[in-house]
Amino acid sequence: MAKPGGSDRGAGVARAWAQLALLCVAGAVAAVVVGGGSGGWLILLLGLVGLALAGAGIWWTLAHRGAVRLFGTLLALAAPVGVLVLYAVSGLWVVAVAALAAWTAALACARSALRRLRRPHGMHSRSTRPPRRPVLIMNPRSGGGKVGRHGLVERAEALGARVVLLDLDAHPDPVALARGAVAEGADLLGVAGGDGTQALVAAVAAEHGIPFLVVAAGTRNHFAMDLGLDRDDPATGLDALTDGVELRIDLGDVNGRSFVNTVSFGTYAEIVQNPDYRDAKAATALDQLPDLLVGDGGTSLDVRTDDTRVHAPQALLVSNNAYGRVDPLGGGRRPRLDAGALGVVAVRVEGPAQAAELALRGERASGITVLTSRRVVVEADEESIPVAVDGEALTLPTPVVCTVRPGALRVRVPRHRPGATYVAPSVDWRRVVRLALTRSPDRPRTTQEHSDA
Repeated sequence: MAKPGGSDRGAGVARAWAQLALLCVAGAVAAVVVGGGSGGWLILLLGLVGLALAGAGIWWTLAHRGAVRLFGTLLALAAPVGVLVLYAVSGLWVVAVAALAAWTAALACARSALRRLRRPHGMHSRSTRPPRRPVLIMNPRSGGGKVGRHGLVERAEALGARVVLLDLDAHPDPVALARGAVAEGADLLGVAGGDGTQALVAAVAAEHGIPFLVVAAGTRNHFAMDLGLDRDDPATGLDALTDGVELRIDLGDVNGRSFVNTVSFGTYAEIVQNPDYRDAKAATALDQLPDLLVGDGGTSLDVRTDDTRVHAPQALLVSNNAYGRVDPLGGGRRPRLDAGALGVVAVRVEGPAQAAELALRGERASGITVLTSRRVVVEADEESIPVAVDGEALTLPTPVVCTVRPGALRVRVPRHRPGATYVAPSVDWRRVVRLALTRSPDRPRTTQEHSDA
C-alpha cells in the first residue's frame, strides 16, 4: 500500500489523471458551446434550473401538507422530465448527452487523481491466539431471521463457542448476559444481531479488555460493513474464532452509553420515537416532517464542538470516526475506525431556495456543516431530548455529551475478509487544477481533517 505522499511514479500518475480530467471538462464546455450553437448555454441553464426546481419541490413535499405537498411532488417529478422533453423537441439532446458524458468522465478522472494522492489505509491488525471460551449472543429475529437461515448457532457451536439466544418476549438485557458470560470465564464476546446490540455488548468487552466478535446478522450492519466483513454471508464472520486477527478500534460514548456507529439528533431522532415508525417508516416521516422542519414540533439544538458552534441544526449526526464522503440522503462509509475523532454532520435547510442549493451543490451547500471533533456537546432548552443511538430510540438528559475512546475496543475479525468498500472521493476542483498544473502534489489530508476522500 502506498505511503501517504505516494511515490514519484504515483504522483506522476495522479498528475496525468488530473490533466485528463481538465481535458474532459474542456470537452464538456466545447460540446455545449460548439455543438449547441447559440442555444448551447441554454442547455446548461435548463439542466441547472430543472435540478434546482426538483430540489425546491422536494422541500415543499417534505415540509408541507395538503395542496402545497401535492404541488411540490408534481414539481419534483415534472422539472427533470420537462427538461428532457425540451432537449428532445429542440434537437439538442445529442449535445446534452455528449456534454454529460464528458462531465462524467471528468469526475471519474478527477477522483482517480485524488485517490492516487490519498490511498485508503487499512486498519492495522495483529495475529493473536484463538479464544478458548468464546460466548456469542444471538438475536434470532434480527435481520429477518438471519441466525436461523444461515445456521449460525450450529456453526458457532461446532467451532467451540457457547451460544446464548435472546428470548425477545422476555425483554432480555444483553449487557447483563454479557457480564454474566465474563464472570463465568468468557475470553471473547460476540454478537449476531443489529448494531444497537453490538454496541451494548462491545462496551462490556471493552470494559474487561477482551476481544469482541461481530457477526453480520442484522438488517443493515453498518458496523460490520466498515470492518470489512461479508454482510451477504454472515457465517464467514465465525471464521475469526479459528483463523482471525485483531483490530484496535475506537468506541464512541454518549452520556455514558457506548455506540459503534452514530448518534442522531433532530428530525430523525424525533421521528424514530414514534411507535408507528417501525411498521410504516415513510408514512410516519411524511406525517411528522412538516412540524419538525417549519413548525414548532422539533427541539431547538445548540451544538458545541472542539472549535465550532452550530446553532439550531434540523438534523445532527455524530459518528464514531468520520465518514469518507458526506451523503445528504444518508449512507456512506468510514474509511477508518481508529482515527480517534468523531465525525460531525449538521444540516439546516430553511426553505426552497436552500433546498435548491442543496440539490445543485450537494455536501458543499451552505446548509451543511461537516467537521471532526473529539467532543461534541448538544444543549437544548428542555431537560431531555430524543436521541437515536445506533438506530435505537432513546431520550437522554441535556446536555448530551459525545466523546470518543481511542483504541478502546479489541475486535477479532477473519484473517480473510472482503474488506471495507473504498468510497470514491468528492471532487475538489481547486486541488485537481493545482495538481494538473504543478509538479508538487498537495499534502494529503489526514482522516482528522474534513477531507474530500
